[in-house]
Amino acid sequence: MGSLILCHSKRARQPYEITRVHKKIYTLEELCYYICNFPYLIDHTLVNRKLCDWIEEELEKEGLAKQLNDCMKSHGSAEQFVLYILKDSGIYTANELSHIEGTLRQLKNQKDVEKRKYKADSLLQNGETEAAIRGYLSILHDERDESVEPKFYGKVYGCLGTAYGRLFLYREAGERFLSAFQICEEESMLRAYVYCCRQYMTVEEYEAFLSKHEVYRETDGYLVEREKEWENQISIEDPEKIFRSYKRFYSGQK
Repeated sequence: MGSLILCHSKRARQPYEITRVHKKIYTLEELCYYICNFPYLIDHTLVNRKLCDWIEEELEKEGLAKQLNDCMKSHGSAEQFVLYILKDSGIYTANELSHIEGTLRQLKNQKDVEKRKYKADSLLQNGETEAAIRGYLSILHDERDESVEPKFYGKVYGCLGTAYGRLFLYREAGERFLSAFQICEEESMLRAYVYCCRQYMTVEEYEAFLSKHEVYRETDGYLVEREKEWENQISIEDPEKIFRSYKRFYSGQK
């Protein structure tokens, strides 16, 4: 049985507005939620003296405000600044705080385009598929960042293909998986491409498609064999298990 978490009763009369996203914060819990769900947006709009003053005056948490001010005076990191807030809330376990700290440290060393992908990945993971698609497309349509590896953009194409696939837009998904394979040359992306083609093409079109390249026929054969294995190993009386198995395979998981 999980432990009981008592929320703080203090609600600000005047909210703190995070100008970058035009979001108004009224409670410590809302602030923690923002930090944990949007770590890629932590910057000067959050780590500043104005927030310290708001915490002291509106939330009446003088001790936390002093910690944050001291952190800024000693030129502490943004990660340490927000960790003081999360720890003070009493909401998170030691393991959860460690995980959040690792995420913040990882993001600190990422380039802007990598943070944008992280944001889109988070949206996709949380079921906000259309918003994730917009995020991936914005990365691909903007000027390329030559400081990242070429395979980075291949992975963006792959993630975009996954997002389209979740909307059953197999033609769009297939085109992105092909672009991803051409850059990354990973078999999982080729399999996803061939699978998508099978979904939206007619039987005649698919047969013509397979005749173009030997690797397409080999990949189709691989998919067919795997599907036969599933049919033999998983009882049709357990459709949920079948669905999970298919999902793991076509998402590239093992």
